[in-house]
Amino acid sequence: MATESVSFLYLLSQAGPVVKLVMLLLLCLSIASWTIIFLKFSYFRKAFRDSREFTDIFWQSRNLQEAFSKAKALKTSPIARMFIIAYMAKTRSAGKEPQKTGNAYFQNVESINKALKRSMNEEVRRLVQRVPFLATTGNTAPFIGLFGTVWGIMDTFREIGFKGSASLAVVAPGIAEALVATAAGLAVAIPAVIGYNYFTDRIRVMDSEMQSFSADLLNLMEQDIQNRLEE
Repeated sequence: MATESVSFLYLLSQAGPVVKLVMLLLLCLSIASWTIIFLKFSYFRKAFRDSREFTDIFWQSRNLQEAFSKAKALKTSPIARMFIIAYMAKTRSAGKEPQKTGNAYFQNVESINKALKRSMNEEVRRLVQRVPFLATTGNTAPFIGLFGTVWGIMDTFREIGFKGSASLAVVAPGIAEALVATAAGLAVAIPAVIGYNYFTDRIRVMDSEMQSFSADLLNLMEQDIQNRLEE
């Protein structure tokens, strides 16, 4: 293991300035990608955990006011934040209601529906944030590494021309140094692509859960508004 590490460092130290610059760029992309992967994984884990907890609390609550008081403690949950926005919109609409008419009912329902859609869009944007960077890294890192390899091979052939020899002893070190960039590009791209696919799937699942909850919540609030107007 130590021999492989020394060999890699040796090849890197013997590479040209362009290849070293490529490796530095790939290192920066790798650090950024792993940082995003760890941060987003932690965020998604908390979001799904708190959303499951809030969903259980919501369906066990006796009324919307009770669910609202408990939702404020689960701020990591996208579904809880959606409910808070919708409940506040319902409260504001009820406060502005001029009279108990069918028109007031539709105005209240429309206000809540718009608040839910805005909140859902905001939650999706929050979930998607920084995830496209992983796709960009996964798509570009192999090509960046390939660029370093091509440049390194060009340097190798240039050196062959200067030395006037094409023996294996002359060609092999230069080719090996150049191929390090391609290997590094793949090493950066593979985790980024895996992370992107994983988070994309999680976003799709959460979006589906938010849409389902939004429909159920809107139906409950419609019934609550109608009952209140009929009193």
